[in-house]
Amino acid sequence: MQPVTVKTEREIARIVAQVGQRLLQHGAESAVVVDVSQRVGLALGVDEVNIALTANAIVVTVHVEDHCLTTTRRCRDHGINMAIVTRIHHLCIMAEKGLLDPAAMTKRLLALQPQRYPPLLMILMIGLSCAAFCLLAGGDLTVALITLFAASAAMALRLMMAHHHFNPLLTFAAAAFVATAVSASAPLFELGNQPFLAMASSVLLLVPGFPLINAVADMVSGFVNLGISRWVMASLLTLSTSLGIVAAMNLFNVWGWLT
Repeated sequence: MQPVTVKTEREIARIVAQVGQRLLQHGAESAVVVDVSQRVGLALGVDEVNIALTANAIVVTVHVEDHCLTTTRRCRDHGINMAIVTRIHHLCIMAEKGLLDPAAMTKRLLALQPQRYPPLLMILMIGLSCAAFCLLAGGDLTVALITLFAASAAMALRLMMAHHHFNPLLTFAAAAFVATAVSASAPLFELGNQPFLAMASSVLLLVPGFPLINAVADMVSGFVNLGISRWVMASLLTLSTSLGIVAAMNLFNVWGWLT
């Protein structure tokens, strides 16, 4: 491996910061962000890599002999995408095996783009999954179909609002309101064997399970500050969902499983 110059050190620092930034933006837990970022920096030739994480930023310091360089990147939430996290892991392994130099690593990172499922497919699959939960809870086919339509409508609204960059809290509240409003038709018209199951099952798509799991994992791994910030955000999303549900129940005077 060639000696690391100041110019190369600056390039490696940018690469490490970009790796950590992309991982943090797409939902990787903090321990994974720090581990992969450090491995990439060491594989590319620096002597030491130190990482500091906050709720919306990453600070990277790389050391080469008696010289160090620090850079900071802001991390905006781009949504959970494990495909990006997996590909960055692959690039890290390739760098460790000597298959990628800093220039090639930069090119590969710039080429990484999130691959998302077609919106119609996501809407259909989310609706089917909520309907399946309804069936597992004891609902009949009528209640499951109402759940399917309610969850699909909520997911369609959620994707539309996310595409136009609405605040996530407002998005969750609006989606919960739509899901509850549509599924309220089951108890209003006494459809199915257990009509209130439609109201309970149609909002399951809004449970922030992944952020809550990451929050606990971060706190267990020692990243308490970041874990608390993720826990607070997940709690706010849950609160927004609850407000949307209660608003729809109050509007139609159908309180369902809250009574």
